[in-house]
Amino acid sequence: MTAEKAGAGFSRNEAERWSLVTGSEMRGLDHQTIEKRGISGELLMESAGHALKCSVLALRASSPRPQAKIRILCGAGNNGGDGFVLARHLFREGVSSETILLGKVDRLAKDAAANWGRLQLLGAPTQVADPDASEMDWQTLFAETSVVVDALFGIGLKREIGGGLARLIESLCGSRRTGLRVLAVDIPSGIAADTGAVRGIAVEADRTVTISLPKIGLTLEPGRSHAGQIEIARIGIDDPEPEGLPRVEMWTARGAGRLFPVRPPAAHKGTFGRIMVIAGSKGMLGAASLCVRGCLRAGAGLVRLAHPQGLEGELRGLCAEAMTSGFAATERGGFAWAAATDLEEMAATQDVVALGPGLGRTSQTRDLIAGLVLTIDRPLVLDADGLYALTDGGEGLRERSAVTILTPHPGEAARLLSTEIGAINTDRVGAAKQLAEQTASIVILKGAGTVVADDKGRALVNPTGGPALAAGGTGDVLTGMVAALLGSQMSAFEAAGLAAWWHGASADRLAADGADFGILASEIADELPACAGALIRKSWEEEKNEKLVLRFPEL
Repeated sequence: MTAEKAGAGFSRNEAERWSLVTGSEMRGLDHQTIEKRGISGELLMESAGHALKCSVLALRASSPRPQAKIRILCGAGNNGGDGFVLARHLFREGVSSETILLGKVDRLAKDAAANWGRLQLLGAPTQVADPDASEMDWQTLFAETSVVVDALFGIGLKREIGGGLARLIESLCGSRRTGLRVLAVDIPSGIAADTGAVRGIAVEADRTVTISLPKIGLTLEPGRSHAGQIEIARIGIDDPEPEGLPRVEMWTARGAGRLFPVRPPAAHKGTFGRIMVIAGSKGMLGAASLCVRGCLRAGAGLVRLAHPQGLEGELRGLCAEAMTSGFAATERGGFAWAAATDLEEMAATQDVVALGPGLGRTSQTRDLIAGLVLTIDRPLVLDADGLYALTDGGEGLRERSAVTILTPHPGEAARLLSTEIGAINTDRVGAAKQLAEQTASIVILKGAGTVVADDKGRALVNPTGGPALAAGGTGDVLTGMVAALLGSQMSAFEAAGLAAWWHGASADRLAADGADFGILASEIADELPACAGALIRKSWEEEKNEKLVLRFPEL
C-alpha cells in the first residue's frame, strides 16, 4: 500500500481525510500552481476536462435513453472551458454530443476561448444560445438528451440566478425527474461554494466531479443534496500547505476507522475510563439512560449515572450495566442546589463528566448546573439542558482549566450566539467556529452536515448521518459516545469528530435496507459496536479510487 503525500499530510492513495476549501482558497491554490509551478491554466483546464469523460460516459450508460446525445451547457468562464475540453474528447471518440454556450463568444475567458476555438476547428457540434430567448424550448431539448453536463457556473458565482438561466435550470431539474442524467462540473450551478446555500435556484445533479479538492458547500445542505455523488478529480493543483492550518477538513471511512483507540488484550474495565453522567429528572430519565447506553456501547469501562433522588423506580431496568447514585432533589424531581458539593466530590473521582440530558429547566437546577460547569475540573461534555444553563453566551467556560465539548443543535447555538437559527444554518462552519472561540471549547454543531470546531480555527464537516437521526434521544446517545472516547484518552477534537462520524454511520447502516424513519435512538446505540467493526476493517482495505461519497450505508 503506497502512501504518496498530497500536501497537508493527506494521502492521495489512502484518502484518509480531505481538505475542504472555500471558493477563494481554491482560486488561490489555482493561481499558486500557475505562478509558482509553471503549469499553465490551459494545461490545468485540459486535465480537468479530460477527467470528466469517464463519469459522463458512466452516467450515459445508466440513462433510459443511452443512445441520445450528451449535451454540455457551458458558461463563459473557466467552468465552461472545462466543458469545452470534455466536448472535444467526446467528439474525438465518436460520442454523440453537442456543446451549448450560454453567453457571448467575445466574453469567453482566455483559456476557455482557446478551447472553444479548438472545438470549431474540429467541426464539433456547437451552438450559442441566449438563455433569455423565448424560442428556446429546453424541455423538448432535454427530452432528446441522455446526459446534461452542467458547466455553467463554477465556484465564483456571487449573485442570485434569475431570468432565462433560472428558467433553464428549472426545466433541467424537471427533466431530471423523468430520467435525464445530470453531471455538474466542480459544483452544481447555483450552489454557494463556501456555505452550500442556493443562490436563487440551483442545478440538481446525479453526480458532481469537483476539481482538485471538495468545496465546503458540497458537504453542507442544501448543497450536499444538490450535488449527488461526489468524485474528486486530482489534476495537479497544489494542496494547502501544512503551515496553512487551521483548516476545514472531512474524514473518509478509512480515516475515521483508523482513529479508534487500541484496546490492549490485558485491559480491564478501569482502562477505558470512568465516566460520570449527570442527567435526568422526573419524567425525563429516558434521556439519561440513552446517554449512559451510548457511553457503554462506545466502549466506556465504568459509567455512573448521577440522578435526582426519588427516581429509582423510574430507573428500574433502564441502566442495568451502569452504577447509579441519587442526589438532593427538588419537589419537582430535578437536581436541587443542595446537591452541588456531593456532585463536585464525586466528579473529582471520575475521568470525564457528561452533563445535560433530561435535566429539566427549573431555576434551581439551572443555577446548580451553571455553577458546576465552572467548579468541575474534569473534561466535560455539555448537552441539552446543560447548555440551557449557560449564561452570557457561555463565555464563562473560558475560565475552565479542563477541556469542554459542547453539542448544540442549531437552536441552542443560536441562543448562545444571540442570533437566529437561519443565520446558524446559513453558515454552519462559521457559526461553529464562532461559538468555539467564544466559549474556548470544542463545538459539535449538530444538524444536516454536523460541524466540529475548536477555538483555534480548525473545523471538520461530518459526511455521515441523515433523516434517521431526526428523532428524540439521538443527541443523548452522541453525548455519551463523546464522553466514552474522551475517557479512552483520545484528544478532544478527534473524540468529538469520531463520535459524530460513528454516530451518523451507525444510523446510516440501520437505514440502508429500510426507511430513514422509525429508527430508535437506543437502536443506534446498539449498532455502534458492529459499525465500529466495519469501519476498522474498512480502514485497512486498499482504496480502489479517489471518490468521496457523502453517505456510507454500505458499512
